[in-house]
Amino acid sequence: MAKKNIASVDVSGKRVLTRVDFNVPVEDGAITDERRIREALPTIRSIIDRGGKAVLMSHMGRPEGSGYEAEFSLEVAATRLSQLLGRPVLFPSRDCVDAPAAAAVAAMKPSEVLLLENLRFHKDEKKGNPSFAARLAAHGDVYVNDAFGTCHRPDASMVAVPVAMKGKPRVVGFLVEKELKFLSDALRSPAKPFVVVLGGAKVSDKIGAIENLLPKASAILVGGAMAYTFLRAMGKHVGKSKVEEDRIADAKRTIDLAARLKADLHLPIDHVCSTQFAEDSGDIEVFDEEIKDGYLGLDIGPKTQTRYALILRRAKTIVWNGPMGVFEWRPFLQGTQQVAKAIADATTAGATSIVGGGDSAAAVEKFGFAARMSHVSTGGGASLEMLEGKKFESVEFLDEA
Repeated sequence: MAKKNIASVDVSGKRVLTRVDFNVPVEDGAITDERRIREALPTIRSIIDRGGKAVLMSHMGRPEGSGYEAEFSLEVAATRLSQLLGRPVLFPSRDCVDAPAAAAVAAMKPSEVLLLENLRFHKDEKKGNPSFAARLAAHGDVYVNDAFGTCHRPDASMVAVPVAMKGKPRVVGFLVEKELKFLSDALRSPAKPFVVVLGGAKVSDKIGAIENLLPKASAILVGGAMAYTFLRAMGKHVGKSKVEEDRIADAKRTIDLAARLKADLHLPIDHVCSTQFAEDSGDIEVFDEEIKDGYLGLDIGPKTQTRYALILRRAKTIVWNGPMGVFEWRPFLQGTQQVAKAIADATTAGATSIVGGGDSAAAVEKFGFAARMSHVSTGGGASLEMLEGKKFESVEFLDEA
């Protein structure tokens, strides 16, 4: 069932407790990627334009959970949000549930915006503690989930807070609504050919998604370090490439499942390799099929790039999660860049393309293709769990449309 969204709630004069995802990267006190903040703006504006009081809560980074840590303060996000909205953003306290925070929320006027300090300064956030959630819930008359990047987590602000606010409106924001629609529509009834691209470091992260998608996808294209566990499972020589030894049996099972289903599972046929895991040192060579001793695979090779691009350009629906190699380093960016370009070209030709957060989102931004994709997700882990066919407890509790 579709969920009610924030537009369907009368927010005038009400405190609208909104879980956003402001878990943004910060270097030397400056935000280096503000996309998650920008993506929350439509929901925040909907609240304040209609006279609501926007009480925002988020986590950032991985603090210890035993109180304030300057390095993980959300104050930098409050400052940037204020600039983007063109109005002040209240940032009352070093704690999200202390007396000054509660007093600041109580004193809010209609159309004001307040950001609470980092939820993870309390261990109880990650533990999903109900008494901590009740203290957060006291800040709101309406609950909004607009934090897709955290939808797969059972944190207090995601699950226990909406449970504590039973009887009050509990809805999705526009970002979560958009994310769920793109991903669920793509998986429920994708226009064919439906091509899934999976990369990244670990087979363990993606095995569930591959097995869930094998019966549905027209083709699954595998790249990144995870490919070497699959190739080892097939008896190929992969040099000193990264292999998850404890996942070889899983990889073999997946290859056998693909064969039984007559599914089109593609693995790299050539590799850009180096003698060192480094950008500027080591001997770099391209190997067909098997990798020589002493070398490790760091990108898909030119033949694989061409093969994958041809499949992608014919696709009508594309889901991509995980890079093809170490795209942050110049010698090993070509595979990821060529896949991104092929997906962008397919989208221009009418395909629907969904890029699943995390490193894939960073890659399309880096290579300048983000604007040409149908949808770039704000949640790597959350989009991956949707690809695995999992449901989100955090969304189940919200009001049905």
